[in-house]
Formats: sequence, C-alpha cells, structure tokens
Amino acid sequence: MWHWEYWPFGILQAPLFLLWLVNAVRSGSLFYFSASNPSIPTGGMMGESKFDVLEKIPDEVKPRTVRIAFPASAEAVIETLRHAGLVFPVIFKPDLGERGWMVRRIHNPTEVEDYLRDIRLDFIIQECVTLPLEFGVFYVRYPSEKNGRVVSITGKTFLSVVGDGKHTLAQLVRQNDRAVLQWEILKKKYTRDWDEVLPAGHQKELVSIGNHCLGTTFLNANHLITDRLHQSFDAIAKQINGFYFGRFDLRCASVQDLQAGRVKIVELNGCGAEPSHIYQPGFSLWTALGVLVRHWQAMYRVSVENHARGVPYLSFQEGRRIYARFKAAQRDR
Repeated sequence: MWHWEYWPFGILQAPLFLLWLVNAVRSGSLFYFSASNPSIPTGGMMGESKFDVLEKIPDEVKPRTVRIAFPASAEAVIETLRHAGLVFPVIFKPDLGERGWMVRRIHNPTEVEDYLRDIRLDFIIQECVTLPLEFGVFYVRYPSEKNGRVVSITGKTFLSVVGDGKHTLAQLVRQNDRAVLQWEILKKKYTRDWDEVLPAGHQKELVSIGNHCLGTTFLNANHLITDRLHQSFDAIAKQINGFYFGRFDLRCASVQDLQAGRVKIVELNGCGAEPSHIYQPGFSLWTALGVLVRHWQAMYRVSVENHARGVPYLSFQEGRRIYARFKAAQRDR
C-alpha cells in the first residue's frame, strides 16, 4: 500500500484526467493527442498495431518481426518462422498489446501450441534479442524546433532470485517482494523446479520480459542523458515518418552503445507511453505527478503544433469507434 509503484494504473492517472479535459477544451478536441504522432493511429494512445509501428523503424535498429493473423495453426506458425529465418527462442506478443499481457518467450513447438490456445487476436513473433541491457528511452521533438531530445531513460533489472543452498525456489519466490506478486505465474512456469534447492550464490532469472507488471524493476537512469544521446536518438527518430513523441523500448550491449544509438528497438510506443523512470522504488509520488503533468503538457504542445501545420485531430465519431474496438479487444482477451 505504501509503495505507489504497485498501485492500480487508474489511481495515478486520475489527477491527469482533469488536465486532459482542460487541454481538450483548449484544443477543441477530446482526441487532440491523436496529432502528436501523425503516422500512428490515435498518436499511439490506443488501438494501434505494434507491428505497423515497428515497420516504420529503420531495419538496422530493430529485430526481425513477423505478424500472424488469428486464428492460426501451430504448423502454419512454425512454417512462418522457418520462412522468416527465425529460430527458437523467439518472442510472441499480441499485435494489440497492453502492459505486458501475453508477452512470452517461446522455446519450442509445444509452447507455440500452448500460446495459440490462449491468444484470441493477431500477434507478432519477434527475434529474441539477447543483448544484456534493456532501457526505455522517451523522446520528444516539438514540430516548431529542428531537433528533438531525450527526456527520460529507464533502466531495467529483470526479476530474479539468488540461491543460498538451503531454500527451494518456491521459498525464495515467497521471500522476494516482487516475485511473490507473480506467484501463480511463476509456479506454473517453473513447475519442475519449484521444490528444488538453488545452490548458494546461483542467480536464477525468473522473467526475461522487461515489463513492470511482470516484476521487472524500473530504475531512474536519467543520469545517462547526454548531448551525444540526444543526437543519436534524434537521428533515429527523424527516420520514422510522422513520429514526434514516444518511448523506444530497446536492448543494447553497453551504455556506450546506447549513447551511440547502436541498439535494437523491440517496441516503439507513442503518446500512450509514460516516462517510466518514475517507477523506480522510492521515487517520490509528488515528483512523479509533476513529471507526468509536464509529460502531458509536452504532448499537448506537440499535438497543437502539428495541428497548426495541417494535421487533423481525430473526430469524435472515429475516436469513439476506435475506443469501442479497443475495449472490445481487451474484453475478448
């Protein structure tokens, strides 16, 4: 209760609802944010295809990715993997994803079949990027300015436990504040290892997906923001037509490679993304709210500047239709 990073999403966002309404009145549109990224439906707030967004990214900074239309057979999926030159393990994730839902590392055909039993919408298969460091890099470029800049960097530490030669994996999970929140998921995933004692000093990574909802620790890495980083990500972002405001989720080999833009972008999130460094354990709630207010004001400025240059806001009717489809997809999952 006292660690707000675990609070339900809507609680933290509630104060921002009023700011959204104020900006909607000022702009004359409830969906003003749709102009923040003209090439992404709704600017990336809801309902966009992750695959379509990835397709806009330069090939040299993204992993190989294919889209699978639902429904699909395991045989067809495996044939698609073979044709695309993808080998196990690979990452499966919904094409319309939300906060880590149904993102899995798939190791063999049996796990493909398991995934197909659970998924109810189109999904994407992505090359498994094994580079050791994962970051979320939030980028903003105002249309009235020549260059953009990085405003947030989030480092990520994957959920893991360390053995002591005495306790079982189940006991170590129960003793870990983050791991215990994933109890049912981990128990199912590690059924065969659940009652085994981990050797002393042995670190076992429990989740390899860098999502906060799956137990990953988010860290404030804003100290890594430099002029070189601004230049590197400005160069990448300018190759993505119609992109001004969003977060690159990526992996890289080192901080030096991050600074130079030698990265693999596994996902690009538009205006629906957050500057996620605020979720570092112990980060002040009031400071976080201040960051989010500035974040929403930056989104507003980008949107109205694009609108002044001829980018239309999403109409109320179309916005309502997209929202209805988005909510229906959430219910059906």
